[in-house]
Amino acid sequence: MNIAFPFHPDERRRTALAGPDDHVRQLVEQLVFTSPGERVNRPDFGTGLRQLVFAPNSAELASALQFLVQGALQQHLAHLIEVRSVTVEATDAQLVVEVSYVAAGTERQAEVRLEVAR
Repeated sequence: MNIAFPFHPDERRRTALAGPDDHVRQLVEQLVFTSPGERVNRPDFGTGLRQLVFAPNSAELASALQFLVQGALQQHLAHLIEVRSVTVEATDAQLVVEVSYVAAGTERQAEVRLEVAR
C-alpha cells in the first residue's frame, strides 16, 4: 500500500492509503499538474501544464501539450506504466488531457481524464 494523494487522514484518523491502481492514477495526476522546478531534487519532474493554461487556446497548444505529457510520462513513470495514448483537447474554456495506459505487472488498461479550467 502507498500513501494516498493528496495527503489526508482516513476515517480512523490515520494516514490514508491508496491501492496499487489508485496509486498509479494519482502519480499520473501529480506528474501532469506539477510544474518543472517545483519538486526539490527533481527539477525536470512535471509538464508545465499550469503555465500553458494562460496561453491562447489552439490546436498547436493541444499538440505541444500532448508531446510534453507523453514525454514526461515515459521519462518518469515508464517503470510503472506503458503509455498507450495521450490526447489533449483544447476547447473554449478548458484543456482536457486523457491518458490511456497499462500498469506494469497487472496488464490492466486504465484511463485518466484530467480537466483544467482556463
